[in-house]
Amino acid sequence: MSANTLKIIALILLLLSGCVSKRKLSNSPSYGESIVEQISPFYTSGKQPGRNGKLTEKEYNMAKIAWKYFENNYDKKTGLVNAVNNYPSTTLWDTASYLGGLVAVRELGIIDKKTFDDRIIPFLKTLNNMELYRGEVPNKVYHTRTAKKVDYTNKPGEIGYSALDIGRFLIWMKIIKERYGEYGDAIDSALLRWNYCHIVNKHGALYGAHGKKGKPTIYVQEGRLGYEEYAAKGFGLWGFNTERASKPEPYEVIKLFGHQVPYDSRDPRSLKAHNYVVAESYVLDGIELNWDLPLDRKSNNRTHTVPWMAEFAQRIYKVQEARYHHTGILTARTEHQLATSPYFVYDTIYTDGYAWNTITESGKYVPNYAAIALKGAMGMWGLWDTPYTDLLFDAVSDLYDENKGFYEGRFENGTGLINTFTANNNGIILEVLLYKEQGKLLSFGTNQNSKWDNIVRSDFLGLYKCLPGKR
Repeated sequence: MSANTLKIIALILLLLSGCVSKRKLSNSPSYGESIVEQISPFYTSGKQPGRNGKLTEKEYNMAKIAWKYFENNYDKKTGLVNAVNNYPSTTLWDTASYLGGLVAVRELGIIDKKTFDDRIIPFLKTLNNMELYRGEVPNKVYHTRTAKKVDYTNKPGEIGYSALDIGRFLIWMKIIKERYGEYGDAIDSALLRWNYCHIVNKHGALYGAHGKKGKPTIYVQEGRLGYEEYAAKGFGLWGFNTERASKPEPYEVIKLFGHQVPYDSRDPRSLKAHNYVVAESYVLDGIELNWDLPLDRKSNNRTHTVPWMAEFAQRIYKVQEARYHHTGILTARTEHQLATSPYFVYDTIYTDGYAWNTITESGKYVPNYAAIALKGAMGMWGLWDTPYTDLLFDAVSDLYDENKGFYEGRFENGTGLINTFTANNNGIILEVLLYKEQGKLLSFGTNQNSKWDNIVRSDFLGLYKCLPGKR
């Protein structure tokens, strides 16, 4: 028997075992319509997933504590908020988390309309005047006190942009525009300044950019399964074609504790991009968008127009619950900050060929930094009403400093808390608490004749750069 024959037999046996299942990229419609899988009846029944109802006294107090972070880290002049406690720098991802927190405290009655207005007006002024990366879209990082472009050391400069950060930011621009129509023109005006020619290509793929002083911009495809499709919905909400970025393919699954966990099958060794499997993107998609198509206008519809995304989210939740039942380790895994070097890790369910792999952005294995991430634990608590998420809630709901907000997390190895506070963590906690009261956070208004819509329809000469349908 030849070596090739043995390889073929081994592959067949592996596929039959259910450990790995390959999905094809070609000839697949957008939003995963080609996937033929058994979708959980829970996600097609119309039943509301997760928690719902008025906040308890404790939950309401948690919202006030989470908001304390944003009171402490707000710059009145620019309207921006520090991404990390007391460090005057931010990204659009962290800014979106702040906006989510701002909407939540207004809706929950923690701040009044005037306070909301006093914060959103200077922010939108900054957004309409901030310098863009080489005249395209916002830079990856900005100084919160000056609203100037900076590098990762917070020194003046520009370093490129992130399509994923911008996609999340666009979701929150849409949520605010739909909820509070009086700010629609200011939001539209800011987004119409941007040049979208490189960030979304004609095939609907997302591209980030890297640029150093005196060097040409390098554009690279950005996003892997989970984050890519979530960010694509941000662009889709504004009418962009995101066909390629919205497909789950290419992906495979790995069997962990009896659950088929999906992961992006693009090789990180050759493409220099890790295929992190974490909870955050699935949690945000569920809370903000109900795992729906971008333009599904049925705000409180509990069925899912992207059922594969809801099913994948269910698997991401269930495998973490299963790990706890098998090992006794409370599990809520996602990316998180650290108080010391390396300052940021991806705490994954699976990445780069290994399960429960905690790595730095460069790929270094750092298992001592594995943690119960508060935003992951609270996100799962919001979306799945189960005894396990009750246990997660009990484990994390008191991990706060009344004067600073919620800690980033608690280390799995028992060495204590991650002693740092961030906008992303506290903003997502506030989003989850608002989700409990209101459900899906994106709710469409009645005005479909906005400045953005009119210009998209009438810009026949292409005076605005690569708006939807202008390629």
